[in-house]
Amino acid sequence: MSSRADRLQPAVDQAHKRRDDAMQKLAEQQQRVARAEHQLGELKRYRQDYAAGQGDGMSVSALLNRQQFIERIDRAIEQQQTEVQRQLRQLDHARGQWRDAHAREQALDSVVSNYRELERKAEDRREQSDIDERMQHRRPPGPGR
Repeated sequence: MSSRADRLQPAVDQAHKRRDDAMQKLAEQQQRVARAEHQLGELKRYRQDYAAGQGDGMSVSALLNRQQFIERIDRAIEQQQTEVQRQLRQLDHARGQWRDAHAREQALDSVVSNYRELERKAEDRREQSDIDERMQHRRPPGPGR
């Protein structure tokens, strides 16, 4: 007959797998956030560099084109800021998923550890009982033997 701890082992293994999967998704999401933030930083640097460029001696149409291009960069920056916020929300969600999976894993590990400890103590009591019973049935050497 298998013990309770042994019967719970498939659930423990599944909890470990879910925790590992959640950890992998968390790491992937952290990378997506980093890429989105990096792209936002690049857009901001590009805008700053482009806006700082000299406009002296440009025609009115060239200045208007320049201003329109800066506005397009500003819209791209706004879109990228929205994307960064979306990726951060997904990161929070992935972090919560990992935290939940980790907590379930720890709870199952604790239950299995407790069952194993109870089983060990029960086995110790059985062994002690067997020893006590054998000791009772031993005959003390009588006189003249």
